[in-house]
Amino acid sequence: MKAGIEAISFYTSHYFFDLKNLAEERQTPVDKFYHGIGQEKMAAPPPDEDVVTLAANAAYQVIQKVDAEKIDTVIFATESGIDQSKSAGIYVHSMLGLSRNCRVLEVKQACYSAAAGIQLALPYLLLHPDRKVLLVAADIARYGLGSAGEPTQGAGAVAMVLSSQPKIIAFDQETGIYTEDVMDFWRPNYREEAFVDGKFSIKMYLKSLYEAWQQYTDRSGSRFDDFYRFCYHLPFSRMGEKAHFHLAKHIGREDFSEEYLLGQINETLQYIKIIGNTYAASMYIGLMALLENSAQDLAGKKIGFFSYGSGCVGEFFSGQVLPGYQQYLLAEQHRAFLQNRTELNYEEYKKFYLYSIPQDGGEYLTPRNKTGLFRFAGLKEHKRIYQKLESDSAR
Repeated sequence: MKAGIEAISFYTSHYFFDLKNLAEERQTPVDKFYHGIGQEKMAAPPPDEDVVTLAANAAYQVIQKVDAEKIDTVIFATESGIDQSKSAGIYVHSMLGLSRNCRVLEVKQACYSAAAGIQLALPYLLLHPDRKVLLVAADIARYGLGSAGEPTQGAGAVAMVLSSQPKIIAFDQETGIYTEDVMDFWRPNYREEAFVDGKFSIKMYLKSLYEAWQQYTDRSGSRFDDFYRFCYHLPFSRMGEKAHFHLAKHIGREDFSEEYLLGQINETLQYIKIIGNTYAASMYIGLMALLENSAQDLAGKKIGFFSYGSGCVGEFFSGQVLPGYQQYLLAEQHRAFLQNRTELNYEEYKKFYLYSIPQDGGEYLTPRNKTGLFRFAGLKEHKRIYQKLESDSAR
């Protein structure tokens, strides 16, 4: 018996900021962004979007595709948590009207946390094949205005229903894991923006990839040639290319051409290039870009996954694409959504970025913008207020 993805979808902000405008504002060549890091646009969440609404809007789409009564576990993966005690998943559980007989938890380990959620869910589903797990990964990548990390900002969420009746991906049981205590990226509780040692973080990403791959191949017996495509954690699209070339080189497959290696990952980069960094959700947005845009039928093909979370934990795992997967995707819906977003000018982007709600416990309502079915309405007595709309407010 296999367990894996029965349904999957993503959601991001209805607004985006083109990096050509950031290049003009920062007096930087646009090629530094478009080609240097491989990013063209970044999602810019308005004041009435947060990780909860991002996750709820993504999850609403997937629970329409399954028997939601069988969901008895909700795992919320994020490094953009909104409360030091209460799981963001509790809000999502309530918004979706899921069964009260349900466990809900939030998991955190930088961008790796959604992979942890998958590995926690799979053995549970094999023991309880009549149940389903809703895994949501949602983050808002935020760096300082004018900082080196600014062009790699973004926002988005992925929701997937995991079950013992997968329709899209069946995961293999073997994985490779690597952990090391390092300070390449971190955000203390008293800061809204993270500290980043960019070069060191890339070094640790690549080291973790190789170490996790070594353990994975030792355990599974799989080799590089067994894989048709690879999905990597994507803080920016060029990182996926760098990781794949690094892996091929360090396992002695330098005989492959650049064109061949790029062909194994290019389709995974399409959405991230115009959404930006989504931390825990990024690898799975890459997976959807692959599944929804591949010109070839991927049924039966083996896919490699590498998730990296700064600090650091990396894990390599794999899965097979299942026959008929196309009918369970929301490809047309996703493409239409991305094409119909609203572009911001620099002043509008800056206004969204700088908006904040005072922390005095008073009553504050957020301005109304384009959102999905769920929006963050404001605060009252230090309590977050969420609103369900009659329909997607952008329609």
